[in-house]
Amino acid sequence: MSVLSVRSLSKTFGGVHAVNDVSFDIGKGEFLALIGPNGAGKSTTFNMINGQLTPDSGDILIGDKSIAGMAPRDIWRLGVGRTFQVAATFGSMTVVENVQMALISHARGILGLWRPAASLHRERALELLAQVGMADAADRPSRELAYGDVKRIELAIALANDPQLLLMDEPTAGMAPRERNDLIKLVKALVVERGISVLFTEHSMDVVFSYADRIIVLARGRLIADGNAAAIRDNAKVREVYFGTGKTFQETAS
Repeated sequence: MSVLSVRSLSKTFGGVHAVNDVSFDIGKGEFLALIGPNGAGKSTTFNMINGQLTPDSGDILIGDKSIAGMAPRDIWRLGVGRTFQVAATFGSMTVVENVQMALISHARGILGLWRPAASLHRERALELLAQVGMADAADRPSRELAYGDVKRIELAIALANDPQLLLMDEPTAGMAPRERNDLIKLVKALVVERGISVLFTEHSMDVVFSYADRIIVLARGRLIADGNAAAIRDNAKVREVYFGTGKTFQETAS
């Protein structure tokens, strides 16, 4: 059974088909890249999977459970982690406290706190920070961190609910090339170790073609290609999208 199944997903804004009949699956432990030019429908697809948008039609399944239209917090509780294009943490909290808050939420403890939150789940939070290479910064205020380190903290937070699926929106955005490759190597190692499935969007093609197990390509809201790196490189429609006119499929008369 697939970890994530997207079935005939569609979303329209003011008559514009942002996502048009998109279907794909992600297997257990698969590292799947979703790419396409600006306006292809990547963010809309991502936001429907994560619950920030409700599909007009189609379905989204985690295992055999439909999550289409569910609230993000309920999807998170089903074991779906998320990182964002612009990473952010609570700057007034320490690094470890940021991760502790995610763990407290996962344990459904936020509304029932009766002792200082700083004492809760600290050991587990330190374990997660060690996994992302940030244990030495545990007691530093988050506002003091470089942006690449904030991305690592965000990853630790995303792992706090023991996800079976991790959604990563532009995980290396704003990072220098060396930081970018270090972060993706880390993510790939963690997901292989844990058997987590990953769906990520990315504009850096060196990251996509070096690390993705499989690549799917959107253009004008439609899925136009699905395959490994070699197949996508050789795909005429994909080349046309990135280097030609962008007209990759026949427009049908209405």
